[in-house]
Formats: sequence, structure tokens, C-alpha cells
Amino acid sequence: MYAQTTTHATLLARLNDAEDRSAWEEFCERYGELITRFAQREGLQLADCEDVAQDVLMALTRSMPGFEYDPRKGKFRSYLKAATLHAVFRKRHQRRGQVNLEHIAEATRVAVTDATIDESWEAEWRRYHLRQAMRTVEAEFNDTDRQAFHKYAIEGRDAREVAEELGLSLDQVYQAKSRIMKQLARVIECQVEEEG
Repeated sequence: MYAQTTTHATLLARLNDAEDRSAWEEFCERYGELITRFAQREGLQLADCEDVAQDVLMALTRSMPGFEYDPRKGKFRSYLKAATLHAVFRKRHQRRGQVNLEHIAEATRVAVTDATIDESWEAEWRRYHLRQAMRTVEAEFNDTDRQAFHKYAIEGRDAREVAEELGLSLDQVYQAKSRIMKQLARVIECQVEEEG
């Protein structure tokens, strides 16, 4: 798993340099899973989802030379959503043997404002941030706290059962959940603020 080594804006600026392979690798690590999971939510097969991720990354590669990130012009996630939707629709039409670029562009334009698709994208965006934050937070807590949190907060198991299984007091299980939840909230807030 990657360690986030640059800020979002810095990473986007580094993508201008087609030779900066580490920037592209970091970008793929950050956003590839988000794109793939969203495509799956839209009903594509896994192989098609991976193609969609590659298509989005290729589109970004073509648009990056001369690109300057300006958050006043719009949010990056909106741009990424539109690029992902375009790739999803193109893949669907290819599967049907229909490759009418004007139709795909119009379908993408309409879908960007579709409330159901927007909810789906936002849900996946929140999961993306939670996964990223969990990767960051896991390194900050000991194994016992992480296990207690996972079993109690994620799996929804009974706190007494978790405490007994891990040899902890009930209060220790509650504290582990509370500390990790607070840190997750802080990390997610920073991630969202940084991405604009």
C-alpha cells in the first residue's frame, strides 16, 4: 500500500510531467480503486471496470500537459466523476457494439446531473475517503485496538463479546472505538479539505 507522500494539488501539478512515473503510480494508487468500484456499482464486470480505470487515466494523461489545478474553477472530484462516467458509458456502448461519441458525450452530460448517479458517486467517494483514512490510521494504533475497533465498530459485534475475546475490559473496547473514530474523522476532514 502506498503512503501519501504529496498533497493533492502537488500531485496534480506533478502529473504535468509525463516522465514522472512515481506521480502516475501514486495517482493510480489514490484513485484507481475509487474508479473501479464506482464502475462496479454502475453494473460493469470487473474486467470492464479495470478498463474504465485505464481509460480514465489515459484521458487524464492526454489532458495533463499544460494543466494547472485551480480549485476556484471547480472541484477535482467533479472532473474525475465526469471522466469516469464518460468511460463507463463508452464501455457500455462498446459492449453493445454502439460507438457513437456524440451519444456517449450527451449521456455523460445528462448523467453528471442525475441525482441517483450523483448519490452513487458520493457514496463511493465517502467509502474511498474512509478506506484512505483507515490505511493512515491503522499505523497509529496497536493491534489490539485495531482488532477491537474492527470487531465492534465495523463488524457490529457485541462489545462484551469483543472484550472477552480480546482479553480487554468493556471500557477498553469503547475507548479503542472512540479514539479510532475521532482520528478517522480528523484524517477524513483533512483529506476532503485538501482535495477541495
